[in-house]
Amino acid sequence: MEELVGGQAVIEGVMLRKGRKIAIAVRKPDGKIVTKSFGFRFISDKLSFLKFPIFRGVVAFFEALIIGIKTLNWSASQQVEEDEKETMGWALTATILISLLFAILLFVLLPYGLTYLLGLKETANPILFNFVDGIIKLIILIVYILAISLISDVRRIFQYHGAEHKVVNCYEAKDSFDNVKKYGTIHLRCGTSFLLAVIFVGVIILSFIPVIIFYYYPTLKEAFWLERYGILFLLRLLALPIIAGISYELLKFSARHQNRATKIIAFPGLLVQRLTTKEPDEKQIEVALVALKSLK
Repeated sequence: MEELVGGQAVIEGVMLRKGRKIAIAVRKPDGKIVTKSFGFRFISDKLSFLKFPIFRGVVAFFEALIIGIKTLNWSASQQVEEDEKETMGWALTATILISLLFAILLFVLLPYGLTYLLGLKETANPILFNFVDGIIKLIILIVYILAISLISDVRRIFQYHGAEHKVVNCYEAKDSFDNVKKYGTIHLRCGTSFLLAVIFVGVIILSFIPVIIFYYYPTLKEAFWLERYGILFLLRLLALPIIAGISYELLKFSARHQNRATKIIAFPGLLVQRLTTKEPDEKQIEVALVALKSLK
């Protein structure tokens, strides 16, 4: 089976990944396109059980995070003078780490707290609680995307995101790169769709946590509220890798098996992708094509 191509937009460029090879193409302030290619060794090469379903999704999530930070650092360093690169790298790394913490607060803690403020209790009705929690997460995600899309630099990243999808769609159609402009900016395996899958799968998985915990540890219901809810919230965080693993399998299955059911599953993610991708210009498509050609 031919290896799939995936990637992400970086600062003024595109990163693409195929198997163990990664290629980045970035346009510098002087207009020149620079590239970097490197190999990536999978954790599952050493631990074969990590290639099994669910496990491979968890691994893919953390690998994507590591590669994403590394490629963002490199792309940012191409936008500054040589003597500023080291400072820029540390600053961007710190920014990314702070952003990850902010994401946990915004998309995990805030919805959790707001759901309680609405008068719902996870201990009393976990299914309804997590359904409302999921709806709040979705609303926050959409509002957040709409808000940051007003920033010009973010809008350019969304354009490069669209360029990435165009060249991958063209490549997978085995069409000439001369026709890349006709392809759409939406792709089934996009990370945006993954985020939506995480929200929906999370509603199901997280609904079972209180039921299981209180079944085996009924005394927790009588514990001090801070202890009780602190433990439940911690378990939600610990469940995130499992949710990510299941979401990965769901997204992968829907991309490979196109039918009415999988199209319904994929539809919300494709809808939100219209917010995270914008139509790129010719120069941005050129950068994405250079990244793709660097994979070969």
